Amino acid sequence: MTSYMTGSEAFSRENATSAASGPAPQAAWADKYRGATVEDLDPPPALSVSPNDPVSSALMTAYERDYTHLTVISSTSRSLLGYLSIPRLKELIHNGTVKETDTVASAMQRFNRKRGIYQVITMDTPLEELEQFFESQTGANGDKREKQQFAVVTDVTRKFVLGVATKADLEEFVKRRPT
Repeated sequence: MTSYMTGSEAFSRENATSAASGPAPQAAWADKYRGATVEDLDPPPALSVSPNDPVSSALMTAYERDYTHLTVISSTSRSLLGYLSIPRLKELIHNGTVKETDTVASAMQRFNRKRGIYQVITMDTPLEELEQFFESQTGANGDKREKQQFAVVTDVTRKFVLGVATKADLEEFVKRRPT
């Protein structure tokens, strides 16, 4: 037997269903960022060091500019080799694993180029995509990975490092953005 409901019952049921399911995460991010891109974060220019630079020099450079991550580029080809996390570097020095007289190469995190797929983050990347990059535990190729704390911002062809965007930059943007 078919049952019919009144218009008000149908309306109530529809509202209860949509309220229970909540907005999709992508829609929530879109509401949060309202079309903003990485460029709106106004990331400072990238500060790069060479793998042959002493750790003490890299630390001083990071302290002077209050940076938490430095990119490491080849001194000959200017290609991006990896990064230096200042909090991790402090740990390594404290533990005695690395000395301030050692080279950056001994403490840097190298990018794994063998995995192949690299998610390009440019100035035109929407902030909801950047947040997904930070929060996802799956890489661009589907492999498991740790959550990311920063992203290297490059041009579309990945020839130039333009800046570094951190998860903290994204959180600060949301705080200072009017609702």
